[in-house]
Amino acid sequence: MAVNLTPNAIAAIIAGDVNSKPLVQILDIKLIAAAAQPKERYRLLLSDAVSSQHAMLATQLSDRVKSGQVRKGSVVQLIDYICTSSQNRKIIVVLNMETIIPECEIIGNPKSLVESDSTAQKPLPNSSLDHSTRVSNNRFNAQNSGQSVQSFPPTVQPPYQPPPNYRNHGPMLKNDAPARIIPITALNPYQGRWAIKARVTAKGDMRRYNNARGDGKVFSFDLLDSDGGEIRVTCFNAVVDRFYDAIEIGKVYLISKGNLKPAQKNFNHLKNEWEIFLETTSTVELCPEEDGSIPRQQFSFSPISEIENAENNSILDVIGIVISVNPSVPIMRKNGMETQRRILNLKDGSGKSVELTLWGEFCNREGQKLKEMIDSGSFPVLAVKAGKVNDFNGKSIGSISSTQLFIDPDFPEARGLRNWFDRGGKNVASVSISREIMPGGSKNEIRKTVSQIKDEGLGRSDKPDWVTVKATISFIKTDTFCYTACPLMIGDRQCNKKVTKSGNMWTCDRCNQEFEECDFRYLLQAQIQDHTGLTWVTAFQESGEEILGCSAKELYLLKYEEQDDDKFGGIIRSRLFNRYLFRLKIKEEMYGDEQRVKITIVKADNVNHSSESRYMLDLISKFTR
Repeated sequence: MAVNLTPNAIAAIIAGDVNSKPLVQILDIKLIAAAAQPKERYRLLLSDAVSSQHAMLATQLSDRVKSGQVRKGSVVQLIDYICTSSQNRKIIVVLNMETIIPECEIIGNPKSLVESDSTAQKPLPNSSLDHSTRVSNNRFNAQNSGQSVQSFPPTVQPPYQPPPNYRNHGPMLKNDAPARIIPITALNPYQGRWAIKARVTAKGDMRRYNNARGDGKVFSFDLLDSDGGEIRVTCFNAVVDRFYDAIEIGKVYLISKGNLKPAQKNFNHLKNEWEIFLETTSTVELCPEEDGSIPRQQFSFSPISEIENAENNSILDVIGIVISVNPSVPIMRKNGMETQRRILNLKDGSGKSVELTLWGEFCNREGQKLKEMIDSGSFPVLAVKAGKVNDFNGKSIGSISSTQLFIDPDFPEARGLRNWFDRGGKNVASVSISREIMPGGSKNEIRKTVSQIKDEGLGRSDKPDWVTVKATISFIKTDTFCYTACPLMIGDRQCNKKVTKSGNMWTCDRCNQEFEECDFRYLLQAQIQDHTGLTWVTAFQESGEEILGCSAKELYLLKYEEQDDDKFGGIIRSRLFNRYLFRLKIKEEMYGDEQRVKITIVKADNVNHSSESRYMLDLISKFTR
């Protein structure tokens, strides 16, 4: 079968052609081994039968080499490509291509473009090769379809004549042509000139930092294009001043002349191996007309039940019905700055619920709006874009700088969830995966009696046992029910270590800092009992608030500042002999030289008599089978 490659293809691409979609042959393929590359990358040697030139294959096409669709000798049609400079050498970047002939003998006698240029012949006066022998870029020469020849002697070709717009303008106007808009997924650091058109889906706050090189500031924003590609853009220092106010969430921009670097996955959750760093020469142009082909946001929702098995610090999207919103409380960070924290709960149709912790401005904006909606009897749908998983005392979701919250959004997942909730999902019991989570999955629902804790030796293995016990509080120690705690934040968690008072200041040995106000946290010792026996348990902050119905600080001030023993005693007595479903963590610990089993309440729920009746009926049915 005779094959004619596109004449002058290599020279044309080197000179700036990006539209001819030529037929070329792959002479060689080599894997580039570089530790800094996040993915495998291949280098090709392309030929037009006379000239050859090195090319880089975009990473999204690497699977074609692995699968054998593209190999040495393949004839391919270049669909998307660009020529750029790397280390003072021209290199072609192949962004998309089609395989025409998977395997073919080498066509012609191709030489490196530099070598072929030095020996190029002038075009013959009567030559009409440009049109008579050119085949359309799609397929082969039909006149020779009956032949079986696949190897040809080199054809004398006229040298490539650049388009008039770029001829004889000199080096200063070499790159006057506008950069070609390409998909985000096609971006790679080997492209010299590119542009992307995308919508800003998230914008982080401007942050200041200090390191060995001095003070600085940084902010980043996320982009989404019409092909669904996402990438993060980061700006530092002077570039922050130039672009921070210009970038608005939801607007579409044309961005070019940025620097591509491997994405820092510990800070960047987007599914892209690269991120863009803007420089002083970069351009960011607002597109005045709305582009409906670019979605406003892209979600990948995880059911709450799957968050149970998600890795700590992973970033994900979640959607649920807001069933409760706690008041916003001030939290002191380790750097001495105060911030706000607000906790709310989400449930979905998976039968599970999860805590969502809002930080900073989220508490006063969306958090306050959600609180008002809950107080008015409404249960809004909340979609969370880019929430961070926390596995401290169970699985929960926390907001980060790039998190976005959408209240009652109008898209299919939200409408489906609302329909489920209104048709009965509101009354469906859900199990929280936050704080009371029981590792091991099935142990989450294991019921035990008080006597079984001792009789079965629970907590004496290497790992703690997690069980649920229905019991009554029979006694609460009131002499030491709380402790003074450090309010500073370490990362996204509160320090909570015990602090001591020195004069008018509180001191934390762990943080090595002083502050005027401390936090008060429950360290509640109580006895619980059921029909089989009683045992001592410990309740910390959250479970202590669930049992006593007020904060440790309120109870402390009532007892020691106001010295209202009657009111204090009334609160304690009102909680005695109430029945709860206790989620317990049981673990043997060392006290001095003695091993003791410690039982900790991680959650205390009031008994839901409807759910408890169903549980007991199921239990009875098992015994009657």
